[in-house]
Amino acid sequence: MEAAGNEYREMPPLLIVHRLPRFKLPVAAVLRSKYTVLDQCDDPPNPSFSAFSKSARLMLCVGPTAVTSDDFDRYPAVECVIGSSAGINHFDLAAFRRRGIRLTTAGDVFSDDVADYTIGLTIDVLRRISPANRFVRAGYWPEQKEYTLGSKVGGKRVGIVGLGSIGSRVAKRFEAFGCSIAYNSRKVKPNVSYTYYASVADLASNTDILIVCCALTNETYHVIAKDVMKKLGKKGIIINVGRGALIDEDELVGSLVIGEIGGAGLDVFEHEPHVPKELWTLDNVVLSAHKSFLTLESMAALEELILSNIEAFFSNKLLRAELEMV
Repeated sequence: MEAAGNEYREMPPLLIVHRLPRFKLPVAAVLRSKYTVLDQCDDPPNPSFSAFSKSARLMLCVGPTAVTSDDFDRYPAVECVIGSSAGINHFDLAAFRRRGIRLTTAGDVFSDDVADYTIGLTIDVLRRISPANRFVRAGYWPEQKEYTLGSKVGGKRVGIVGLGSIGSRVAKRFEAFGCSIAYNSRKVKPNVSYTYYASVADLASNTDILIVCCALTNETYHVIAKDVMKKLGKKGIIINVGRGALIDEDELVGSLVIGEIGGAGLDVFEHEPHVPKELWTLDNVVLSAHKSFLTLESMAALEELILSNIEAFFSNKLLRAELEMV
């Protein structure tokens, strides 16, 4: 028994990997070389998973896999969760608070890439780049078929819902186009000169381009509702790089189909990976498969952050991108 106890104490630190089967484990080889990785998706299953997981102090959550109170019941020793996404809507934060469990996220690892993508979606919608690509590929150019003109980006009024890490970067990029910036957020940002609107509907009334990049919470669910779309009007466009459920998708589809708003660039959807078929044929809508954050550089930065935080936890050092539980 004593030998078994010594063997247990000499094992590398236990690390629970919490993920859905479709999410790949980042830096798997590195993790397995340094830690005792307990992954319920392992094939074949680890026979020691059930016993060891009850003693594991650290969990790595891969992608937007839900973490609930039930998970903490299964893994009662967990003290900290290392997240790999910027969003937090898949975490039961009340359970974290009740149990005093720490949480880190991807922080601002993705922010620049999402901001770049936001500009790209906006230009695509307004200047009709995707339709132009289809126009040429269909062989219409030599036939001189009519092609609908787009609209300029420069000088437009940009309204940003959520002036956080991503939103502030989006604003700076649009300033370079000579656009005016306004925003809606939980509270006024004291160090910015942009116009603040307490109501999203009021923001939409004074906007040509409505950028949605706030966090998804109970308060922001369907924050872009029918009334907001009506205020935006027939020439206004919506760009969503936040979460699909920030927009009432049924109302958005209806507004686009009948022309109540001018267009949309959508990287996220309410019921991913399912996208309303009504949007597939609309030339004023650009669709993307939740890829705004994905670049070679952002993935490398995320892997470095994950490894750094895991090492910091086991070394009792400061964690990066830790969420303040208030």
